[in-house]
Amino acid sequence: MLLCNALSYFRNKFHINRSITNQSVLVKFFYGYFLISIIFFWFEGFSFSQVIDYKSVFGKDWDKAESFVSENENWMKRLSKEYNISYPVAVAVVFPELIRYSALRDKIEISLLKSLYIYKGEEYADFSIGQFQMKPSFAESIHKNVPLLKGKLKNQFKERIKEQDIIKYRVAIVKDLEESESQLLYLAAFLKICEAVYRLNDMDEDQRIKFLSTAYNYSFQKGFNEISEMVNKKFFHTGLVKGESYSYADISSFWYVYSCKNK
Repeated sequence: MLLCNALSYFRNKFHINRSITNQSVLVKFFYGYFLISIIFFWFEGFSFSQVIDYKSVFGKDWDKAESFVSENENWMKRLSKEYNISYPVAVAVVFPELIRYSALRDKIEISLLKSLYIYKGEEYADFSIGQFQMKPSFAESIHKNVPLLKGKLKNQFKERIKEQDIIKYRVAIVKDLEESESQLLYLAAFLKICEAVYRLNDMDEDQRIKFLSTAYNYSFQKGFNEISEMVNKKFFHTGLVKGESYSYADISSFWYVYSCKNK
């Protein structure tokens, strides 16, 4: 019944003369038109799907993050070169955290939770610190994976924290995370550890950035498949009260493309 109605519609729409056509021709015409329509709309959706303009979404917070990058570019590029990491990739990985960072909130959290972490550990207080919003648990994981590092960067971490006393060790961790240059060293170590553990060479540039940013935001201690499954999850938001959430990896990728276009 549906097919008959459709055939009648096409006869009327395209003024097809019943005397010069038959049912078989119309069936072929209908299915051909139908398939072409599906293919057209699929490609139209694929080609013109809207990319979220995160610069507009985050407004002043995006501008603030860009200002930080611009103002600190010289020393960040210098350290990136010194420890053989890609500066644009490094910034892309942490850029969503730069958007979220609030100096006032950072001071409040450190004041309230610093002592709790130092005396009780990450189980009681695992709070984000500094511009790159690194947690003590992240820093501790970097130290546990120092054997995977090489050369100068490995020596940096061997020298940074030698304390055997757990309290002094945690004090040193917090002190490191309160300094932007120290945080970049942890970021460099994170990137090198990921290179050693995961199959990054099998990925294209966009996949690699999204994977690394997800590993940074989620956990680089997780397995490859688990991290990959989290890439498109929308958990990132900037407010104290949870609002609309976005994909952390998508924001990193957007900044990377955006920054390359605006060099």
